[in-house]
Amino acid sequence: MPPSARPAPRDAVHHPLFARFYARLSVSAEPAIAPHRKELLRGVEGRVIEVGAGNGLNFAHYPSTVAEVVAIEPESVLRRLAVSAALRADVPVDVVPGAAEALPVKSEAFDFAVASLVLCSVRDVPRALGELRRVLRPGGELRFFEHGRAPGGAMATAQRVLDRTVWPRLFGGCHVSRDTVGALRTAGFEVGSYRAIVVPERGPKFPTSYCVLGSARRPAEDEAAG
Repeated sequence: MPPSARPAPRDAVHHPLFARFYARLSVSAEPAIAPHRKELLRGVEGRVIEVGAGNGLNFAHYPSTVAEVVAIEPESVLRRLAVSAALRADVPVDVVPGAAEALPVKSEAFDFAVASLVLCSVRDVPRALGELRRVLRPGGELRFFEHGRAPGGAMATAQRVLDRTVWPRLFGGCHVSRDTVGALRTAGFEVGSYRAIVVPERGPKFPTSYCVLGSARRPAEDEAAG
């Protein structure tokens, strides 16, 4: 078994204090984020893998065209919350432990993959994207909704400074200035349509406010992915 396909430890990530904080914060922020979740998941169908499912806030937005969601969550506190959310979902959701860098599933097993506010915090972005490419069927689609770089100026500088210093330590490994679209291209995905968004649209802006939402595909002629 190649290293990238080895199952991750049951608790590959352990941030219990941050997990509880994130669970409360994410629920309070949901009025601003829910419309983007709906857009992210519109048209998704078949078998889906979601990486870093967190407390399962995406589950309510999966359309009825989805046959099954395998939701990977490495943090035990969030995983328990995700299991509760899965029980309320309108589509079948199986929540399992694992990390984005070592997905415990077979290659070419999924029609769609979903990365929602998770690539900012994975330890090894190229390996995680290689894993997503591996588990998607050729031509399969990745939907992404991620933190991203501010368009410039003082906020972009602040993001870079925070990423090199306190932000990852305080917020469960999160990095707010990663270039998701560039990383996808480097990983061999065919990037489709995407757009920059600001969350929330009105009011004060934070380092986490700048996001990108879009889609990418594993090339249809791809013979190997990791």
